[in-house]
Amino acid sequence: MTSADPLASRIAAAQLSGLSRARRVVGDDDLPVLRQTRRVVAAGPFTGLLAIDGPAYLSYAVAARPGEVVADAAEVTRAVTSLRESFPPGTLRFELIEQACPGAAELLEAAGMRVTMRIPVMVLDPAETEVPPAVDGVTVSYVDSEADRIAGAKVAGAAFGFDGDLPSGPPPEAVDGGSVLAKVDGVPAAVASWTQVADGITEIVGVGTAEQHRRKGLGALVTAHAVLAAAGRGGATLTWLTPGGDDADRVYRKVGFTPVATAVHLAEPSAGA
Repeated sequence: MTSADPLASRIAAAQLSGLSRARRVVGDDDLPVLRQTRRVVAAGPFTGLLAIDGPAYLSYAVAARPGEVVADAAEVTRAVTSLRESFPPGTLRFELIEQACPGAAELLEAAGMRVTMRIPVMVLDPAETEVPPAVDGVTVSYVDSEADRIAGAKVAGAAFGFDGDLPSGPPPEAVDGGSVLAKVDGVPAAVASWTQVADGITEIVGVGTAEQHRRKGLGALVTAHAVLAAAGRGGATLTWLTPGGDDADRVYRKVGFTPVATAVHLAEPSAGA
């Protein structure tokens, strides 16, 4: 069996470390409190990361031992059984970087999971970021206020079709994740975020543009600014992401992202992708 790829393994390890420590600020300005946002469940070669008071799509399992081949079918079957007890019925999902845990996807399929998606894992050194030229009337800024944090969440919610609770309180420190927000003539139009920085690595996520402002290059613009903000403010030395489709793939390549591995998503037959 093919051995694990070092870069893919490093990304997967940073993903596990960052998501395992994910916290948010709650409480009022006088008494801020850090609250864990995910419950971590160990299960053999996998770790379940269940969102606390969050939407179901934020709960999934990842590789627990990036860099190791997964070859014990019985251990995988036991892990799936254990994780099913922790996840709500029918919702267990896995998000793996295939080259970081060779053999895992095949054994999960044998244990009853189904592959729902295979997409590229793309990386970018922030120093090599290609920033699109400025556009008249467009400003991009780091989200450092509750108002802009809420505005960005509204843009993302409309772009991705979900209507969840809006964030409250100040944004976290940049090393714990953050966002940039583009405005067109002062009106929020596009957003991009990054996750917790671990081992100098962060994932660029939640790149969304309001419908009336699409096809204007704002997606590439906020992606580039998110990479630079994650580096300059959060200390990231490597960023990665997974494109949601061919159009997103082209956008990210314009910014400088290149594919290095494959993400494979698996779910219960009754679960959503």
